[in-house]
Amino acid sequence: MLNEKITYFRKKNMLTQEELAEKLCVSRQTITKWENGLISPSLEYLIDLSQIFNVTIDFLIKDDDCISEDAQTMNTNTLITFLIKAKKMTYAAKKNKVQSVKKDAHEYHYQDNEYQYYDTFYGRSYFSGQEIVYQNDQVCWSMNYYGKVLSSDFNGDFLKEALMLVDEQRPFRGPEIYSRGEYTYISKVTGHIDSFQGSEEIYYQNHKIYEGVYHGGIIQ
Repeated sequence: MLNEKITYFRKKNMLTQEELAEKLCVSRQTITKWENGLISPSLEYLIDLSQIFNVTIDFLIKDDDCISEDAQTMNTNTLITFLIKAKKMTYAAKKNKVQSVKKDAHEYHYQDNEYQYYDTFYGRSYFSGQEIVYQNDQVCWSMNYYGKVLSSDFNGDFLKEALMLVDEQRPFRGPEIYSRGEYTYISKVTGHIDSFQGSEEIYYQNHKIYEGVYHGGIIQ
């Protein structure tokens, strides 16, 4: 469907609705209506969309050309939605911690319909972990991460606050920047849900007190 393809390619190109609207000189509400299937873009805007997304107009409008070369691609939106929900219901929220069968491991688990999420990590001040998503008992996505606490000023609850702000534009860790009081969280990432790498830092009174790296993507 055209509306699903607009949503998918906007996210694949790491564009917010506001950013796409600005490129097309339309309102954000117009983009929302396109993506919800309430209205369809005119030929003029289809041409612009095809250029921005680097795909043909035929590809956008033909229902039988539904990205069949990768059926999982069109499930990306569902995966992102699940990931956001899972991350907000586990470590960041201090919920759904389970007993791990792995020695010295901390583990969280969340399930919704055909998807299951596991977050397993080792250590505390210096830690390493992996997030895994299963769809119908098959691994479909993974992210590895490593972090270091650099100062006693580190506040674990502040990190969790930042991670609770995960959204569809950045369904990996926290937002690009988040501040509360004298704490500031910064995250930089390149790529999309299918293949990405990033880093994060926390500052207290302009002194770096935490740093971490992460990377991952789709597994087929």
